[in-house]
Amino acid sequence: MAPTKGVYARSPEPLIVRLAGRGDEDAFEELVRRRQSWVRNLMRRLTGNAALADDLAQEVFLQTWRKIRQLNHPARFPGWLKQTAVNTWLQHARRNDPLSGSVEVQDGDRITAGATGADIDLDRALATLEEPVRLCVVLAYHAQMSHGEIAEATALPLGTVKSHIRRGTDRLRSMLSGYWAADEVC
Repeated sequence: MAPTKGVYARSPEPLIVRLAGRGDEDAFEELVRRRQSWVRNLMRRLTGNAALADDLAQEVFLQTWRKIRQLNHPARFPGWLKQTAVNTWLQHARRNDPLSGSVEVQDGDRITAGATGADIDLDRALATLEEPVRLCVVLAYHAQMSHGEIAEATALPLGTVKSHIRRGTDRLRSMLSGYWAADEVC
């Protein structure tokens, strides 16, 4: 008798990864359920466009399904998925963006359900950063990657990664300084 989806929901991730690697579609569905929010948020922060972020997140999971059989150590899945997401973003950034000639997305279109004012302001501030700076900042703070991991994932020199993160963080602090000033008053 095949395990039910409820059993998958209670199972440790390495087991689910191993089952998905053997072609179990229900196990892969559980991995998507567990990780889709994180991947979509990462892509949304990188793109500033909810529709494009959804498309890229879907591409991440398609790539994951195609290549999960190659993952020999299921416990490494979180880092492997993170690298797949970074690679998907980099591939998108390198090719001609099909949305570049389209109508400008209005700020209201970018707001996702449940987003707080701080989230919206952060997304708007991130959108003002140059693409490589935004990539490094998002990978450092959202994906919690080390400078070395970012350098390896993006093929940027370590010093460049550090400069981008420092410059981007300084700019974000300046743009979002009102949040810290409000905290100090309380």
